Amino acid sequence: MSWLSLDDTSTGNNLGIGSNYTLSGSGELDNGWGVALAIAMTNAGGMSNTNVTVTVPGAGSFRISQGVSGSGIDRMDDMTPNVWEEAYGTGLSTGINTVSGASGGAGIEWTPDMLPEGITGRVSYSPDVTGSGSGDLATSGASTTSGAGYDVTLELSDAVTGMTGLTIYGGMSDVKNSSASDDREEETIGIKYAMGGLTVGYQWSEEDLGTSSSEQQYENDGYGVTFAINDDLSIGYNHYESQQTSTTNVTAEASSLQVAYSMGGASLRIAQAESTNEDYNTAAYYDKDATTISVALAF
Repeated sequence: MSWLSLDDTSTGNNLGIGSNYTLSGSGELDNGWGVALAIAMTNAGGMSNTNVTVTVPGAGSFRISQGVSGSGIDRMDDMTPNVWEEAYGTGLSTGINTVSGASGGAGIEWTPDMLPEGITGRVSYSPDVTGSGSGDLATSGASTTSGAGYDVTLELSDAVTGMTGLTIYGGMSDVKNSSASDDREEETIGIKYAMGGLTVGYQWSEEDLGTSSSEQQYENDGYGVTFAINDDLSIGYNHYESQQTSTTNVTAEASSLQVAYSMGGASLRIAQAESTNEDYNTAAYYDKDATTISVALAF
């Protein structure tokens, strides 16, 4: 349940409610393979995502999904530390473009289990990135905007970096582009360091749309600082900038100061956010401030 206030902007009814329903289960086959299923639903029974994960000892896990947003390089769209949401995710429609890779369509992701300790690698592939999901023994029509795509991501924990609390991560993506001359290419790299209740992080990403006109590229920089005052109360600050390379070369920005408090199954979150040049527009109307209060109940 949330309340959102936008300065100098008419919001109409600013009271919101979300009901998220998830079904999940897991088990083990007689041959030792693990199987897990997850189905998530959003408001009004709208399907959010569905995925099945099969774990094969000695090979790793294989996740078959219907457009899960947390697959491939999309899981790294913004991994800078926060206590609630990203800088652009607390009520402002900033229109900031981040890396998404091949996660838009149905695909398969492989997480090998033979890598050295402290290294997590993943490879994901989608036959048609913007194609719709399909049921069993069915196919989806070919999309007109993209084709096949693949992502590769890598995370290095402190077991590899040699410094307790230090994590380095990165990824790259290549998606065939049916409506442009070149493939859509994305890459990102980031670093996080945690010491006691303090966590700091920085991330850079870039997307080349492969087009020869209009906006061609986005270069993003983001950072976050969080501090856990105790087990229940945390505060944080996040900032994100996205420079669009086009005929006007506009930089969109978002910042957010957040407080999160939890008590049992109840969570209270407050965010004070501001954005500049929403949707990469420079008119004064696209500079906004917002205050968001949210209460969440988990049971």
